Amino acid sequence: MADTKPSEQQNKAARRKNITETVLWLLIIISLVVIVLQSIGYIQLFTLQGKWAVLGLTVIGASMAAAALVGYLQNSKLKAAIQRLTEQQRKRNIRVTIDTADDASNENQSEEEQSDAIWTEKVKFSAVLEERQRLARELHDAVSQQLFAISMTATAVSRTIERDWERAKRQVQLIEEMASVAQSEMRALLLHLRPVHLDGKNLGMALTALVDELKQKVPMEIILEVDDTISLQTDAEDHLFRIAQEALSNTLRHSKAERMEIKLLRDGPYVRLLLIDDGVGFDLEVKKQTSYGLLTMEERVNELGGLLHMVSKPGEGAMIDIRVPLEAV
Repeated sequence: MADTKPSEQQNKAARRKNITETVLWLLIIISLVVIVLQSIGYIQLFTLQGKWAVLGLTVIGASMAAAALVGYLQNSKLKAAIQRLTEQQRKRNIRVTIDTADDASNENQSEEEQSDAIWTEKVKFSAVLEERQRLARELHDAVSQQLFAISMTATAVSRTIERDWERAKRQVQLIEEMASVAQSEMRALLLHLRPVHLDGKNLGMALTALVDELKQKVPMEIILEVDDTISLQTDAEDHLFRIAQEALSNTLRHSKAERMEIKLLRDGPYVRLLLIDDGVGFDLEVKKQTSYGLLTMEERVNELGGLLHMVSKPGEGAMIDIRVPLEAV
C-alpha cells in the first residue's frame, strides 16, 4: 500500500506557496486600506508627487498580475490532478473486474478495502482542491476587480483634484462605495472558510451564533426564527448549516437585499429550513445552469432525502424552501 502522507519536500513547497499568496494579498489589502484612509481625509496622498502615485499603481498592478498567474497555475495543477484520479479509477475498475473472476480470498478482500480507502481519500482531496479553486476564482472575479477599479479611480482623483474639485469629490464617493462592496464580498466569501463541523453546537445554536456575528458586520437586517427542540443527526445538521451559509453568502454578494429571514421549523415529520430575502431576485432557470452554489444546495438536500423548492423573479427577491426528514442520515 502506497504511503499517502505528504513528503517533507511537498510540505516545504506548500509553505512557500502559502507565503507567496499571503504576500500578494497583503499588498492588495494594504493598498485598499491606504485608499480608504485617503478617502476619509485621514491622510492626504494627493499632495505626493506624481511619481509616487505611479509607483503605488505599479505595485498594485504587479500584485494583481502575480495573483492572476498563481490562480492560473493552480487551475492547471487541479486539472492535472483530476486527470490522474480519473486514470487511476479506470485502472482500478479493470483490476477489480479481473479479481472478481477468481475465487475471492481474504487477502484480495483486504487489498480491495485498502484500495477503496486510498481512493476515497484521493476523491476527498480532489474535492478540496476544487473548492479552493472556486474560492480563488470568486476572489479574482469579485474582490480583485473591485480593488483594481478603486486604484484606477484613485489615480483619476489625483489628476482632477486641482482642476475640478466637484468631480474629484464624486470620484472619492465612488471609491467609498466600491470599498464597501469589496468589504461585503470578502465577508461573504469568508463564510465558506468556516469549519464544516458545528463545534459541539446543534443546528439552531450554530445558526444563532452565525447570525449574531453577521449582524455586527453587515448592514442587512437578518431575522432568525429557530425551533430549539429540533434535533437531527450530525451529518444532516452539517448539510443544513452549509446550505444556510451558502444562501447568506449569495444574498450578501448579489441580492442587494435590505432584509433576510431565516426560519428553522418543525413541519410534521420534516424539518423545514426557509430562507427569504427582499433583494433584486434572479431568473431561476438561468441561475440553475450557472450557479455552483445552487447546484451544491440541491446535492446536499438530495443526499438527505429531502425536497428543495426555490422561487425567484427579477425584482421580486428570492425564497428557498427546504424540507428534510427528521430521521435524515
